[in-house]
Amino acid sequence: MSNRLAVTGFTLALTLALARFTPAAAQAATDAATSDPFAQSPPTKLTYDKEYPVIHYERTPTHNAIARLQQRVAAGQVKLTYNSPRGYLDSLLAALNIDASSQVLVYSKTSLQTGAISATTPRALYFDTDTYVGYVQGSRNLELATMDSELGQVFYTLPNHEAPTLQLQRETLTCLACHDTYELSGGGVPRFLLMSSYVNIRGDQLTHEDNILTTDETPMESRWGGWYVTGQTGKQKHVGNILVKQVQELVKLDSVRRENIDSLDGLFDTKPYLTDKSDVVALLVLQHQETVQNLLTRANFEVRNALAQVGQKSGALTPKTTEALHGYLDDLAKAMLFGDAAPFIDTIRGNSGFTAWFQRQGIKDPQGRSLRDLDLRTRLLRYPLSYLVYSPSFDALPDYARDYVFGRFAAVLQGRDVSASFTFMSAADRRDTLQVLTATKPAFAQYLARHAAPMK
Repeated sequence: MSNRLAVTGFTLALTLALARFTPAAAQAATDAATSDPFAQSPPTKLTYDKEYPVIHYERTPTHNAIARLQQRVAAGQVKLTYNSPRGYLDSLLAALNIDASSQVLVYSKTSLQTGAISATTPRALYFDTDTYVGYVQGSRNLELATMDSELGQVFYTLPNHEAPTLQLQRETLTCLACHDTYELSGGGVPRFLLMSSYVNIRGDQLTHEDNILTTDETPMESRWGGWYVTGQTGKQKHVGNILVKQVQELVKLDSVRRENIDSLDGLFDTKPYLTDKSDVVALLVLQHQETVQNLLTRANFEVRNALAQVGQKSGALTPKTTEALHGYLDDLAKAMLFGDAAPFIDTIRGNSGFTAWFQRQGIKDPQGRSLRDLDLRTRLLRYPLSYLVYSPSFDALPDYARDYVFGRFAAVLQGRDVSASFTFMSAADRRDTLQVLTATKPAFAQYLARHAAPMK
């Protein structure tokens, strides 16, 4: 990356799937809530419900971790407890089984709680495979987002001040003001945003030039502007941990870099947070998840809508519609196979415990191999196919879509597709990944059996 005011391409830092919410808006939501401890905001006429009526995005989400937590709280099976200084955060993470090692920290002002965010009071994000919790010091609200297998990305807020009853509010337009950047041109879907920017120590943007929405294809040197990053990246440069007061300091970018640091102690007071880390491996996993989840939602909305218009008869789809749907599904399959993902040029090591926690959740084949096995030398995963193939959101794809994606997996992993996007895979990579997937994903094994696809 050039040092000549190397700010092109970095503006808004993170807005990952979390609601933008002001204290005034939070109070209004609280005042409007009913006696139901988990109230839904009033219905609104969303563009989604006009463009994708089959999805019914306005309806109450029920197929996600937050909805399941709502049911457990309402039944008295779970009680969230308030403890200073973080309020309900610790209790909420425990109820959702989200580990503290997943903590990542961002100091750009990308929440409407801008007054509370800076390099000394960064915003914390905690996550598992499908649910995200945001915490800002001193804020009266926790921000939550989750993947609903029917509706895609859905958003909530939970007041973070001690109260006799909890009122968790679903948010739509407030959050979608940012979390649907497709809508202005039509065909919008909710999505997560992971962005990189140069900001000053107050968290303010230093440029208004082009935004960078990062994906797995984004080079490492362009990632994590406005984020803290702990752990080892070796000789790989990135733009995390850059603390400057004004844009002129970026002219000599190498002089303000901070890489390969194991703790954030000394940069700010970390005691209010669960750890002193913002783990690089957690950041890499987070990047991959949101990339695939966005594509899952887009594919789900488009395919379900198209099939509804032809009475669920895929054979009745027009050639033009079929081509468009295959485009969305090709993008999804490519992302899940890490096609064109930026390679690592040195070994990456986290140190928060996230690496072990993440890998423990893997579904193992008879040889003990898992799609959650990390590589971290040349790429993220040892077996280059996304563990999100096991997610409820993937399983909820219509059969037509899921079979098409399975077909793309088979073509690549069986060596029939040797296009440039997948040349990073060796023959052994393809063989081993195919074996793990077939052994651990019954629906894929059934697909292979139906299509008599030979194993290699």
